[in-house]
Amino acid sequence: MTGLSPDFEQRLEQILAYFNSKLVANGPTPGGVDWNSVESQTTRYRQILKVCDKDEKFSFIDYGCGYGGMIDYMSMNGYEFQYIGYDPLKSMIDMAQQLYRDRTDCSFTADLDELQPADYLVSSGIFNIKLDIPAVEWTEYCLSVLNRMDSLSTKGFSFNMLTNYSDPERMRPDLYYADPLFFFDYCKRKFARNVALLHDYIIYDFTILVRKALD
Repeated sequence: MTGLSPDFEQRLEQILAYFNSKLVANGPTPGGVDWNSVESQTTRYRQILKVCDKDEKFSFIDYGCGYGGMIDYMSMNGYEFQYIGYDPLKSMIDMAQQLYRDRTDCSFTADLDELQPADYLVSSGIFNIKLDIPAVEWTEYCLSVLNRMDSLSTKGFSFNMLTNYSDPERMRPDLYYADPLFFFDYCKRKFARNVALLHDYIIYDFTILVRKALD
């Protein structure tokens, strides 16, 4: 990754430690992955899953899966899927494997090299926490992850980010507020002709859907 400082990996470890502290404090709940409510978590699930074709069974990577909470949401809402959950935080994967040990349609890994391309990939909340990493450097990192997401999906992928249209007085220095127009343009030019920007739900973030199957 170009444009990243030599100690960037160490700073990513600090972010993982942050999320581990949330899991330890709150367990397998929205708070355990740093969401403030069930409603905000499920609202984001609803948006990012719009990239998937609900009328057919599909393979699916939940990139940054946490404890696997999206599985219950998808099951309750009629999706048929083969689920692969990836999270770089081993404690999250251990929790997910324990919670869903009886699900033969679900597997989990903390090893990025184990991932193989699936029909769809979705990611919720992985870009929000940057701690003290400069925004310019974090943007460079986000773009590198998006390129990886593209390579791991055959029909499409989706992700969300906090928006820089947030109220200035509520914005925190440890969070990353992205320009939705920049990321829409990047995805449109780089990945597919069929890209949607969703910025009409009542949370201070946005979702981008990249649909490759329609190309």
